[in-house]
Amino acid sequence: MSIRAASAMSAPDYVDLFTVTTRRPIEHSPERCARIALDGASPVGRFVAWQLLCHLRLQKEASPDYVAGWKIGDRGNSWIRLEARSWFMTAHAVVDVDEDRLSMALFIHYDNPVGRLWWPPISAIHRRAMPGLLRQAARGIERA
Repeated sequence: MSIRAASAMSAPDYVDLFTVTTRRPIEHSPERCARIALDGASPVGRFVAWQLLCHLRLQKEASPDYVAGWKIGDRGNSWIRLEARSWFMTAHAVVDVDEDRLSMALFIHYDNPVGRLWWPPISAIHRRAMPGLLRQAARGIERA
């Protein structure tokens, strides 16, 4: 299944994709990779980006049905889809594992006209942060 099909979002308003290559094949499940990537991100950075800027409603307590507060929406053999919403947008993050490649795509749908104004400047921050987050995740996956 393509990473686009895994998003299950019929008409996203914003899509991006980031990929990193590891030094050896990835032996972890997509869920484990997502946990390493997102749990490894700075808690302060996650709070500021996801809750203050994006207003995402995230699960606060640890749970097997959530990764870093994002609800597990669906999964396949090589991918997992995480979902979160705010009052102005719906977000799907898809983590895909393919041998020695780890990819993360973000799909945003504006649920309110404010999203069209709010997300573009935030997306610039997101696009600057994601390469570093994925490189850090690749190092964590290689150590785990």
